[in-house]
Amino acid sequence: MQAFAVATLNGISYGLLLFMLSAGLTLIFSMLGVLNFAHASFYMLGAYLGYSIAAHAGFVVALVAAPVVVGVVGAALERTLLRHAKANGPLHELLLTFGLAYLLAEFVKLVWGLGSVSIALPALLDGPLVEWGDATFSRYRAFMMATSIGTLAALYLLLRTSRTGLVLRAALTHARAVEALGHDVARIGTLVFAVGTSLAALAGVIGAPLAVVEPGMAEAVGSIVFVVVIVGGLGSLGGAFAASLLIGCVQTWAVGSDASLGSLAHIAGVRLPTVWASLAVSQVAPLVPYALLVAMLACRPRGLFGRREDDA
Repeated sequence: MQAFAVATLNGISYGLLLFMLSAGLTLIFSMLGVLNFAHASFYMLGAYLGYSIAAHAGFVVALVAAPVVVGVVGAALERTLLRHAKANGPLHELLLTFGLAYLLAEFVKLVWGLGSVSIALPALLDGPLVEWGDATFSRYRAFMMATSIGTLAALYLLLRTSRTGLVLRAALTHARAVEALGHDVARIGTLVFAVGTSLAALAGVIGAPLAVVEPGMAEAVGSIVFVVVIVGGLGSLGGAFAASLLIGCVQTWAVGSDASLGSLAHIAGVRLPTVWASLAVSQVAPLVPYALLVAMLACRPRGLFGRREDDA
């Protein structure tokens, strides 16, 4: 039971990290209508910048500086490239972000090389927070959860209680009316893109001490993030939150499971071929998010909290 509790806490911490990533992608899609294929590349850039800044100024400085730098880069790219591509239609925007992903990947290789790097855990956050027999929950994972919750709570308050949030929410559905009232909708879009990329970079800095920071990390994480936003429902922050926690917990439980596919199939009353029945659940854990994606697209294409086009 203790091991399951620790696995659940680890799953929640992983899910919150996924939500920080997917929240930025969801904001950008909601405001700009752009499915940003380069989003995970900003996550990777944040991790590498965090590594360099932490090596010279400490982890706390990296936690603040890296997202700010990446946010400025995101704002500049939106104003100089994405805004011009938007005039030519969604396909050009999609292809542009696809190209940006490759450019950022090559930039990382040129600056930091092809090898992997790692950010050392801060001494204060190193070690277990809770120990239940052989099961432990680390202090750093607790810090990661607290930082994710605090950041996302601040984002929620910004969107729901501030004047900026009010203008932003109005611009999502009534852009022309907001512009007629004297607000610069294009500047709001730049701000949203900057915030979205900053959230991705913050997730990169926070996740870096527990992950392998290497040039292929954007590809590894990017596919999972798109699974989250599709399962949750495109454009829905609530859906992204639910899907992040669902995928984070289910995948973590699968990784730590000792059961086999055959035993689960037996409980369900299904008989599997021997070659499949002998596989451990932990072996197929990487496939879990994509299995959820396929099931969601087959049963509920709009996602958990997404809206159908005729409901809009």
